[in-house]
Amino acid sequence: MAPAKRAPVNKIHDDLDAWLTAALSATRGRTVGVKVEHMGVVERVGDGIAILSGLPGARLDELLDFGGGAFGMAVNLRPGVIGCVLLANPESVTAGQTVHGTNEVVRVPVGPGLLGRVVDPLGSPLDDGPAVAATRRDPTERAAPGIVDRDLVQTPMQTGILAIDSMIPLGRGQRELIIGDRKTGKTALAVDTIINQRATDVICVYAAVGQKASSVNQVIDAVRAYGNLQNCVFVVGEADSPPGLQWLAPYAACTIAEYFRDIGRDALLVIDDLTKHAAIYREISLLLRHPPGREAYPGDIFYIHSRLLERAARLSAAGGGGSLTALPIAETQEGNIAAYIPTNLISITDGQIYLDPKLFYLGQKPAINVGKSVSRVGGKTQPPAIKRLAESLKLDYMQFLELEVFTRFGAMVDERTQALVEHGHRVRSALIQPRFRPLGSAEQVALLTAIEEHILDPLPLDAVERFKEGLAGCIETNCRDLVLRIEGNGDIDEADRKTLIDHLRSLAEAVKL
Repeated sequence: MAPAKRAPVNKIHDDLDAWLTAALSATRGRTVGVKVEHMGVVERVGDGIAILSGLPGARLDELLDFGGGAFGMAVNLRPGVIGCVLLANPESVTAGQTVHGTNEVVRVPVGPGLLGRVVDPLGSPLDDGPAVAATRRDPTERAAPGIVDRDLVQTPMQTGILAIDSMIPLGRGQRELIIGDRKTGKTALAVDTIINQRATDVICVYAAVGQKASSVNQVIDAVRAYGNLQNCVFVVGEADSPPGLQWLAPYAACTIAEYFRDIGRDALLVIDDLTKHAAIYREISLLLRHPPGREAYPGDIFYIHSRLLERAARLSAAGGGGSLTALPIAETQEGNIAAYIPTNLISITDGQIYLDPKLFYLGQKPAINVGKSVSRVGGKTQPPAIKRLAESLKLDYMQFLELEVFTRFGAMVDERTQALVEHGHRVRSALIQPRFRPLGSAEQVALLTAIEEHILDPLPLDAVERFKEGLAGCIETNCRDLVLRIEGNGDIDEADRKTLIDHLRSLAEAVKL
């Protein structure tokens, strides 16, 4: 009887076994490289976001490569669907296109090579200069320092603005919100603070979020003209850039500033502004179908800002002793600081500087409302001389503002009340300060001494400005030793104080004529 024929499927198995045996014999003793690629497909794209399928191994914040210089970041991971924010060349991404995972989170170049440069949130130059010479590339999302890694805020962050340094002092490692209506001088105040660091070792990082190119250029030109551009880094997510880049800008800027903090330096981070940043994140979230909450903001809007601002801190000596001071800016509407985003930011930060539109239109610049402004930790950092002179200044000034309203109604007032009002007018005139004219510690001590000793009271209001203009030359010429002592230890003795008062009275007599 003839043997039965084997089924064709068995023949296929035999052939496959023979091929595998031959392949293994041929590769025995050699290393065979296997390359695994994570790939996906663009399902739909538009408005700066892309919906992808595939990429089962993608992780949150992973950098995704679309080819042709187009990149995105995975921000929404769901079964079978990935929401991606486009960061570069979004116009080249089309539906049906292949996308590759990189197994890397989004990173930004850091290091001294960025000083004096203008870059986008990915580190690409925007100033027509060469490629950035980076020390390394750090993730844009980093954990904030732990409690045990932090130290007390003890060193002043001088802004050069008398109203702030005397009544709302800041310290290195602090987070202070600058808040106010549109066009009330918020950016100007932050830029003056940057300019005041021109003679210090503080590294300044300015993050522009959704700003016009002309506005950013004005900031850069001001720092170039009056400050130290080589001590600054500008991270720009302009209004016409992809929403993903605008959203990434403050995180990238914070990472750049953290590099200097971590090597023991002091850094200042200005974020202009977080109101636009919140609106951009709301736009991205709604496009990605996140559930809307209050004012259509997603539920994690508080978290995206808290995880950013918590990274500002002063490190302990064991951690290098560096500091990162944050000055976020927020915009209000009709002075409503109780709105959703402003209240979120006020609760995150260590205080706020409120700029009042009414004061601005009345010519009080900077238009700081001292009653609604507070610094919760900066008082510990004030130089002793300024701290002593400013102890009662805020209370006295607020009392004057109330008396001024009372006297506007034409009510009869006694001589003592009238004297308080006239003194308050001189204090307000002394607090007015032009842009790009920060005051040194010695000038602030001298001006506060003149206020405390009522040296300005006999002067006409127009003479107060002349007094301020001649103040720097007066103390530099006549009180050089006093200036050096104030710059050294921030204090003066009683003999210095008497000498300073004599010269201030002489200057007041000179400008009164």
